[in-house]
Amino acid sequence: MARQMTGAKMVVQALKDHGVEVIFGYPGGAVLPIYDEIFQQNDIRHILVRHEQAAIHMAEGYARSTGKPGVALVTSGPGATNAVTGLTDALMDSIPLIVLSGQVPTFLVGTDGFQEADTVGITRPCTKHNWLVKDPAKLSETIHQAFHVATSGRPGPVLIDMPKDVQFAVATYTEPKAAKVDHYQPQVKGDLDAITKLVELIETAEKPVFYTGGGVINSGPAASQLMRELVDATGFPITSTLMGLGAYPASGKNWLGMLGMHGLYEANLAMHGCDLMINLGARFDDRITGRVADFSPKSTKVHVDIDASSINKIIAVDLPILGDIGHVLEDVLKVWKSRGRKVNKPAIEKWWKKIAEWKKVNCLAYTNSEKTIKPQYALQRLEELTKGMDRYITTEVGQHQMWAAQFLGFEDPNRWMTSGGLGTMGYGFPASIGVQIAHPESLVINVAGEASWLMNMQEMGTATQFRVPVKQFILNNERLGMVRQWQELLHGERYSHSWSESLPDFVKLAESFGWKGMQVSDPADLDDAIMEMIKHDGPVLFDCLVEKHENCFPMIPSGKPHNEMLLAADADVFKEGAALV
Repeated sequence: MARQMTGAKMVVQALKDHGVEVIFGYPGGAVLPIYDEIFQQNDIRHILVRHEQAAIHMAEGYARSTGKPGVALVTSGPGATNAVTGLTDALMDSIPLIVLSGQVPTFLVGTDGFQEADTVGITRPCTKHNWLVKDPAKLSETIHQAFHVATSGRPGPVLIDMPKDVQFAVATYTEPKAAKVDHYQPQVKGDLDAITKLVELIETAEKPVFYTGGGVINSGPAASQLMRELVDATGFPITSTLMGLGAYPASGKNWLGMLGMHGLYEANLAMHGCDLMINLGARFDDRITGRVADFSPKSTKVHVDIDASSINKIIAVDLPILGDIGHVLEDVLKVWKSRGRKVNKPAIEKWWKKIAEWKKVNCLAYTNSEKTIKPQYALQRLEELTKGMDRYITTEVGQHQMWAAQFLGFEDPNRWMTSGGLGTMGYGFPASIGVQIAHPESLVINVAGEASWLMNMQEMGTATQFRVPVKQFILNNERLGMVRQWQELLHGERYSHSWSESLPDFVKLAESFGWKGMQVSDPADLDDAIMEMIKHDGPVLFDCLVEKHENCFPMIPSGKPHNEMLLAADADVFKEGAALV
């Protein structure tokens, strides 16, 4: 039997029908009918944020740690424009989000009404798809389509803009099963001939490497398991982008570590010297390739991706396979096993010996101190003291983010949440709240720099209100660390506005919000303080005072090929040369 209801009630009903348990939002005039419906039900929990950008990042953290789409609700005008950074972040990192925005009544659209903005026009470049719904009869079906688009194929954020009069109007609710979604059905099965060619390459490769990205994680847990099976059965080395950490366990015998601008020496050199590169769900980002013309010059390149627009966009590949990673890997394993599980073992053993030589460089080595906490040491201790726990890590963006990727180990997917493509300072704190809301009994730690963390510090109120026990682990060097590093190495040590001035007393700030505040500066006190942070049953702001001018190595300098990495020992020589240019 057809159900009649208001547009606002349709929104809440559709969210229930799609299994939504929590939404992140901030009320305003253009969405008050929806908030009135939220008030009159108890199935969906609403988290009141302090800024709309944070609502989107919380929804991202929720989505990335659960595999479910995140949902956010914002009002018209500034509410929607404040969401733009989060939408762009989610688009770059392929995070499924449903963002619902209010709009002025349809008769005011285009008149520059109070709190009106062209939300659909503004968000078109930063969403997978968006809609302005002027007809109440189409609202529920549009929401169902939005969930389908956000979660099918390459995931991404979508936005539905809803005029206020549409929220008040009464129309027939379209049930989810009746919604028309046939027009968007991405290809998930890979071409079997291409998969057979990949298997032939696997059988004969002498210096192979698996290059994996966030697409493996986005494909779901089965894809990670299939990839692990293939990697371990073939004995091939595997590396990953920043977004793909955890798909293959950090303790796995074939793991080379992260590759890219601040990736490991052995991972980058393996990519440069390989004869077969199997790209699974990564997009050849510039942080990975370095100078494109010199990227892995002698390899046969295979690219498996569900997004056709990502294939051959930056790097021309020899064998493209369009399809979902999980489906493609399932077929690869079937074909490879049916042909006798063959690999070139003598050549691969020789390849591993070469990799072992690169590992001896010990590219993450640093000079520790008994007087000052080195940021690398802080993260080594955090890893050692939390390893094996039910732990989720988020990060802000900068040096601390790269050190976290280098020194923290991830055994499973969906445990590492960071802003990869957009590099959004202010992402990590709200994302950690979203993760903690999804996993209330787990340990959730945001690794931060003091500059990034201040960008969304207002969300301390959200954590306090909803009793979210997130741990904020700030590596405080009183600098915009990555900016300062580039200025030191590439701009003649001219430190233009890269000092963090007028910092708050983080302990007092924490206490003013009802949090636990901690400050540590002595390496000898670090372990006890970390354990105190972990054991505290509420939110903690941990101010870890670290070496101010520590640089993050290895580093591929901008414009250099990815086999010309700058190691700590080379920094002074490089700096002198760069200063002369």
